[in-house]
Amino acid sequence: MVEVNFIDHAGEQNKVSAKVGMTLMEVAVQNRVPGIDAECGGACACATCHVYVDPQWQEKVGPAERMEEDMLDFAFDVRPNSRLSCQIKITEALDGLVVTTPERQS
Repeated sequence: MVEVNFIDHAGEQNKVSAKVGMTLMEVAVQNRVPGIDAECGGACACATCHVYVDPQWQEKVGPAERMEEDMLDFAFDVRPNSRLSCQIKITEALDGLVVTTPERQS
């Protein structure tokens, strides 16, 4: 298990445990993390699981693939560190990952 820290736009922290192999979106839904709607269930067909990856974690998380970049066009307040949590696989290397949810999902 690894620890993930979700921070909402107001600064409230929600630390949860995640199983390796799950997606960040699955972890958020399983733990009822506020700010992650996940309307498409992880199919990369919406932008309602949008998160901002803490700059210290961007390299470990890696860049978005083309399909994810296209879906991010529909997200609210996209930034250089924006990702869809359904496209981030939990690995041991992500123990301690910090992400922030936007003020609202698209």
